[in-house]
Amino acid sequence: MLTADQIASFQRDGAIVLRGVFSDWVDLMAQGIDQNMAEPSQYASENQVAEGRFFDDYCNWTRIPAFERVVRHSPAAAIAAQAMQSKTAQFFHDHVLVKEPGTPKPTPWHQDAPYYFIAGQQTVSLWMPLDPVEHASLRLVAGSHKWDKMVRPVSWADDSDFYAQGDWTPVPDPDADPQDMTVLEWPMQPGDAVLFDYRTVHGARGNASGSRRRALSLRFVGDDARYIERPGRTSPPFPGHDMKSGDRLREDWFPIVYKG
Repeated sequence: MLTADQIASFQRDGAIVLRGVFSDWVDLMAQGIDQNMAEPSQYASENQVAEGRFFDDYCNWTRIPAFERVVRHSPAAAIAAQAMQSKTAQFFHDHVLVKEPGTPKPTPWHQDAPYYFIAGQQTVSLWMPLDPVEHASLRLVAGSHKWDKMVRPVSWADDSDFYAQGDWTPVPDPDADPQDMTVLEWPMQPGDAVLFDYRTVHGARGNASGSRRRALSLRFVGDDARYIERPGRTSPPFPGHDMKSGDRLREDWFPIVYKG
């Protein structure tokens, strides 16, 4: 599914774009997002926007049949395993993000890894828009998955520290202070996908357009993934998981959905 050049680009830059791979799955993903927004979970957030609407929610794939079909039967898991160079792809969680027209609030620059209890080099998120996106697309800092320190995790609602302690690098601002940072950004159509490492710094512009920007993100880990303690409640929290540092992720909660 992925070419050798695409795999090499993912390993080098921490992100690539795929065109049209999920075209046959767009309608099903849209059904899932409709159900998710009509029946939000306890983790759903409106992100305190002053204008428009920025809805996000996660960990709903076991209760929304459309999402479970995409996780188990679409090419996502096989593509993830290839990108990670892993024999397996273990599913971590789903994430829905919807910015309605006229929602200026951006998704802040961040890495996913500090919010997670995952240690390992083999990680990948697939970010799949269900609407054409030009200026509200995902933006990623090339090579940031290889930075020595992870970026300080903050609350999206008020930019406060997510954890009370930790040795982090400050949140970058590639627009105000680009330094040597190269930002990757692609106009996208429904059926396209961006693949990125959990450690890749990314964000997204607000949606100033007249149309919605719906996106489904699926998160996978590979053979080397292990549980790690963080200095506070992670996001998602997965209460009651009972894992200890160094454990493999429990497969009854995080199933292996692809074996190469």
